[in-house]
Amino acid sequence: MTQTDSHDQEITLVLGGTGKTGRRVAERLRAQGRQVRIGSRSAEPPFEWQDRSTWGPVLDGVTSAYVAYSPDAGFPGAAETIQAFAEQAAQAGVRHLVMLTGRGEKEAQRSEEMLRQAGTEWTIVRASFFAQNFSEDFLNDLVRGGVVAFPAGDVAEPFIDAEDIADVAVAALTEEGHTGQTYEITGPRSLTFAEAVAQVAEASGRQVHYQPISIDEFAAAMTEHGAPPEFVNPLCELFTEILDGRNATPTDGVQRALGRAPRDFADYARAAAASGAWDD
Repeated sequence: MTQTDSHDQEITLVLGGTGKTGRRVAERLRAQGRQVRIGSRSAEPPFEWQDRSTWGPVLDGVTSAYVAYSPDAGFPGAAETIQAFAEQAAQAGVRHLVMLTGRGEKEAQRSEEMLRQAGTEWTIVRASFFAQNFSEDFLNDLVRGGVVAFPAGDVAEPFIDAEDIADVAVAALTEEGHTGQTYEITGPRSLTFAEAVAQVAEASGRQVHYQPISIDEFAAAMTEHGAPPEFVNPLCELFTEILDGRNATPTDGVQRALGRAPRDFADYARAAAASGAWDD
């Protein structure tokens, strides 16, 4: 029996499978010849965190799962929802859950504890601020507009590349030795947001600079662009929590999980620029 054949009856559920990390996790698993089921509203069967009637169908036959809670494992109510899902997954026969959480988030750590207690094998991937937020998420439009206005002051952050997050998650899902591990993963060095934006500008050839703003100004801008209060308020509380310098020091999580150094932000910026992420 080949390695691929041995996995024919195993299904890995990738929650958030169309998002920044889930998409990359699913691609890597498929490249290994593994069966993948995407958990998202648009998938078949569909999955929604807030509609528990959708959980059973996506868990049917699943042996392992990548758990990326949306909008964030540190949001109000996340821990209770994750607890209920993880317990249902255990009852459905899922053997291993690999969960993505945010570094330095008190409520996310409560979500982690709920998952640990559910009865499955588990691995926690606790990530720093995503580099891809500049190219695939809410900061992309600001980069294109020439001013990245963000409430981080001069705090440094060891930005993590989503490619590294996916590599760690896939290793945990497919290799021995990761069960019961909490990998706190970061990039190899810390940059202020001004320094990160300068590297994005250099890689993209765009005129773009960083403008520190208050959290209230950030909240007002999000509200003006149509974001609802039930998203804006907890997000701003989260940014106030994690952008206080607590996450400034890089960790060895990627090295521990993969036996190699994490990808540098400058390499990410060059790759994003080459992919056309900031093209007009």
